[in-house]
This record gives sequence, C-alpha cells and structure tokens, in this order.
Amino acid sequence: MKRLLLASYRLRIIFRSVFLLLALATLGLALSLLQQEKQLSYNNYQANFNKTVSQITATLRHPAGQLALLNPPLDQDTANLHPLLLPFSALDFDDQSKVQQAIAMSGCLVQYGNDGSLCVGIGNNPWAGGFIYVAGSFNSAALVSHPRGQLIKDEAHRIRVSVALRGQHYQWIAPFEEEISTRPNSGIRGRWVGFLESEVAKSGARPVRDFRGWAWQKAVCNNPDKDADKDGKDLNCERNTFFSLRLPIAVLQEALFEKKRPVWPPQDLEQIQVELTVLAPESEIPLLDSKSVPSATPFSLNDLNALLLPGESLVLRKSSDKKEVIRLLGKVEQEEESSNLLTRLIRRLPVDEFATPLESKELISTPLDNYELMMKGDVRSISKSLSVVATRVSWFVGAMLLALLLAWLLIEISIIRRITLLTRRAAALSRTMKGAGELDQLDVSDLRSPDELGVLASGLHDLLRRVKEDVERETIRTEQEKQMWHAVGHEIMSPLQSLMVLHPSAEDESHRYISRMQQAIKVLYGSATPSEAFQSTVLQIGELDITEFLRHVATNAPHAGIAHVLFESNQSNLVVKADEYSLEDVVTHVLKNADRYRPDESPIRIYLLVDETTVSVVIHNQGPHIAPEMLDKIFEYGVSDQLESGANGNRGQGLFVAQTYMAKMGGTIAARNVSDGVEFVLSLPRPIR
Repeated sequence: MKRLLLASYRLRIIFRSVFLLLALATLGLALSLLQQEKQLSYNNYQANFNKTVSQITATLRHPAGQLALLNPPLDQDTANLHPLLLPFSALDFDDQSKVQQAIAMSGCLVQYGNDGSLCVGIGNNPWAGGFIYVAGSFNSAALVSHPRGQLIKDEAHRIRVSVALRGQHYQWIAPFEEEISTRPNSGIRGRWVGFLESEVAKSGARPVRDFRGWAWQKAVCNNPDKDADKDGKDLNCERNTFFSLRLPIAVLQEALFEKKRPVWPPQDLEQIQVELTVLAPESEIPLLDSKSVPSATPFSLNDLNALLLPGESLVLRKSSDKKEVIRLLGKVEQEEESSNLLTRLIRRLPVDEFATPLESKELISTPLDNYELMMKGDVRSISKSLSVVATRVSWFVGAMLLALLLAWLLIEISIIRRITLLTRRAAALSRTMKGAGELDQLDVSDLRSPDELGVLASGLHDLLRRVKEDVERETIRTEQEKQMWHAVGHEIMSPLQSLMVLHPSAEDESHRYISRMQQAIKVLYGSATPSEAFQSTVLQIGELDITEFLRHVATNAPHAGIAHVLFESNQSNLVVKADEYSLEDVVTHVLKNADRYRPDESPIRIYLLVDETTVSVVIHNQGPHIAPEMLDKIFEYGVSDQLESGANGNRGQGLFVAQTYMAKMGGTIAARNVSDGVEFVLSLPRPIR
C-alpha cells in the first residue's frame, strides 16, 4: 500500500513538474521568439538595406537616374521650363523611333495633362554644337500644311518657341509643311520650318538654316469610335502627333570656341528659359503650352527619399571635387505606444552582427563625372518596431499561462488517472501477448464511460474481441485445410500403390504414368496451398538424352489425348541436365496448351536449337497470337483466359508448374509470337565435360 501511495504521488509530482516546466518553457519560448524575431528583423532589414542600395544604384545607372544626377534639384523651384543635361551626346532628331526611345529612357518628359508632353535638353558633348533639343507630343486634328513660298499666316499648324539666356532672346515661329508619303495609312509626316519671328512678316523671309524640326502624326484616331477618311484628312478626328526640334543657340555656339577647353554644361543652364506653344490653324488657343502647370515632372534625386526607411541616410557627392550633390534622410513616422520594459529587454537580446553599423558605398559613372553614393542604415528602429509588436501580443503569453493552469486542473482531476491505467494495461499486454487467448488480459470494463476516453476503451475492448475471434477462425481453417490435404493424399496413394504392383515393369508405359502420379501426390502432400507445394519441391536432376526423351514424348502423346505431335531432329546423344519426370510434366503442360489453341488437324512441331552451353526445345503450334502484355503474365499462378476455368479443371497452374520446374532444373521457359502461331522455348543447360 505504501508503494502504491508513493507511486500515485510520484505521478502527480511528475505531471505538476511537467506543467511547471511548460510554464517556464512558455516564457522561454516567448524570449526565444523575441530573440529570433529580432535576428530575423535584423536579417530582413539588412536584406532590405542591401536591396534598397541595389535599387538606388540601378536607378542612378539607368538613363533616367543619369538625368537626375546630371541635373540635381535646385534650391528654389522655377516656374519656367529650362533645358536638362541629357545622358546622351546628342539627339538624332530626324529619326522618330530614336528620339522617342531616347527621351523615354532618360525620363525627361514633362507631362501636361493627358494631351501633351515636352522634353527640353542639351547633349553632354560640347562638340555636338550649341543646340537645344525639344521633343514632345500633342493631340490635334489632321495637321494643316503651310504652302511653301507664301507669307506666314495662321492658316496652318505652327509652333512658337522662344529661348532667353544671358540677356539674349531668340524667338522662332515654325509652320508645318507636309511631305507626301507613298505608304498607305502611314499618317502625316512633315517638317517644322523655322523663321525668326521678327522677320516673318517681311516679304522674302528665309527660314533659319540650322533650325530643324519634324512632326509625325498617327493615322489612327485617339477615339476608336471615330474613323478618319481613307486619306487621313478628317478634321474632326484627333490623333497624337510627336515632334522634335533642334534650336540653334548662337551664344552657346560662340562660347564653345572662346577657350581651348569649353565649360560644359553651361554654368547658367538652369537660368536658360524656354517657352513653347503649339497653335492650331486660325486659332490662338494653344494645343500645347509650356507655361501651363505640368501634371508630372521628370525623375529627381528627391524622389529617392521614398525608398529610404526611417533613420536611413543617403549622400551623393562628386568624385572630382567631393562636392555634395544631395543629402537625404528617411522620414521618421510617428511611433505607436510600446512598453519600456519590453524595449529594454529586446535591446539586451543578443543578435549576430547587430552592433556592426550598416554602411554601403557605391560608385556611379556618368559621361561627365563620377559620383560617390554613401548610404547608412539605422538598426535602432528594429528594437522600436519589434517592441510595438511585442506589446500588442504580450497578453497572449499570459493567456497561455492561464490556459496551462486550467489544463493541468482538468487533466489532474478527470483524465490522468484513467489514461495511466489504460496505458499500463495495454503496454503490459503488448509485452506479454503470444497467442489469441491472452487478449482477455486487457480488462477495460472499469474505464468505460460516456466521454471520449470511455468510448476509446469500449472500442478497444470490442476490437480485441473481434481480433481474437478472427485469429481463432483462421487457425481452425488452416488446420482443416492441412487435414484435407493429408486425407486426399492418403486416399490417392493407396490405389496408386496397388496399380504399381499390377505394372511393376519399368518398360511398361503405365508404370511411367503411375510414377508421375505418385510424384505429384508427394509434392502436394502436406502443403497448405498448391503454389507453396510446387515451389518447395526438390527435384532429382541428372543427365538426360533429350532427343530420345522428346522422341518418346512425341510417340506417346496420342495416349495423353494430344494427336499430331511431330518431333523433328537429326541429332542423337544430346545430353542435358534435367529431372525426367518433371521435364515430362513441363512438356505435357505446354503440349496441352498448344492443343487447346491450334486449328483442328494441324500439327504441333517440336525441334531443337543447340549451342555450346544450352539446348533449347521449341514447341510450335499454329493458332492465335498471345497478347503482348500477357507473354510474361501467363506463367503466373491462376492466370487463365477461359471463363469458369476452375469448374472445367483449368486452374491456371499448368504454365506456372512448367516455369517452376524449369527454374529448379536451371533452365528457362518463354513464349513468343511467330508469323503463323506461337512458340514456347524451353532452355536447358548442358553438362560440363
């Protein structure tokens, strides 16, 4: 009784200790998760930091980023449009696709609503000439051309553009002159012919030689519901027009030749003012006006600030003079409330490489200078953000501790005792059970109840009872089968012994068949199943004259009900290793199979194939082919293509017996389809001389 009392208290102590450890483990798990989350947050922050650096570097190395580097943001924002230093030496303004590709890659376009855009820039190579390039697009009806040689009036589409710099003011007006296109549905293409606006009213005014401009208007209407005429001249159909201009600036051209090494880009580039207006025929309402408020501006270095996380800093400076171009600092958002205790705890949790400052330096190359990019991260934000999250979920830890206490009370009161009893009894039974009779040792009658554990105990009791009944029935059935085989073998062996006395001579054919019957009975006698009996048979293998044997089988085949068996061979004294009776069973099974499928009165041919190590007996019959997928399967036990084969005495075991005996004699058997029927090939080893 003392031992039982001590054991009961010992279990309670163990379970109470387990729940105490679970409570401690919950707290340890919370700390471990905080430490892992801090490590993961640091790794994620480090990965995001490196990703941000790579993204910023890739952005600055792109033509749009090069444009932003070459044109740093101004301290004061000017309302007027001024040229940007392009990351290209010049623009191929005569080629529409090249100009569109260049301005799209550089991102220099200024959007004016949904109808227009403008890109104004200069090349980064001073020797390309002192030109200002203007490119953009606008929507209008079909472009109206100005007749060549006539005074400039407002009967055609025209562009008015002006440039002011260094006290000089250049102003041109460029009417559109269409070029006839031979390609159908190619839209409208033509030139902008530039005239000085001060001379346009004079007779005989000549266009400015270095002023170049092109326009390409699409043939497809912007509104798909409206279709233009076949000649594309529908005035009510608005289409997109892309244009490019090259403006000659004499002041810039003269400055290039004042010094051996010209200053480029011009130091007063942001002071150059450009104005452009596109006017429709007989109208002063602009289709595109650069003085209107833009809806989108080109990419600027200030836009990189959106990529920075709170506390991160970015500095860009020129490599040549170390002059700082821009300094950006990640915006610090308003922090949520967090527990100071958790914040101090998180800061004390160890994390690999946490004390190492995150810094990155990259070199950005541009056509005019190299720029150094320096970016620094702030890991203090990790503890702050993690503390906010930990504060929100800290009550989960308290709830888990309370749940552990309630679970311990419930398990202690209603479950632990019964589970312990059931486990002990089941374990004892699994260790000691050797037969079906010992299943009664598991008594769970005292554990039955309406709850889940009681249902489990009742189900286990019923399952064990059914298992016991099945084992007993299987034992009885096996014993009955064995007794049946013993009885069948005993009853058949007695008449066979009497027949053997009546035919004692070995030369008597009846003696031979009686001996084969006795051997078959001995094979099956005392076995549980026929397949096990055949596989456990031990054969008496010796040397056998195969030609004499086959000639004898062919001669006596009619006595077995198989007529027209022909053995074809001129060889003699051909010896193989085999058991005579077993080999005769094999050949007989194959002959019966051939007799079943051959046409009436057709012969069954037997011939030999001889090589140095084996002798192959080929049994050929005419008839239907065997399905390819059945060539190997027909040798399995119980396989037969005859319906109700068991009732007709065909159990599908003849070819199985043939394969089993051939294997025990060291040979093989295989079936193959030939042109006029089927052949079975029996390969037997020749004795080594």
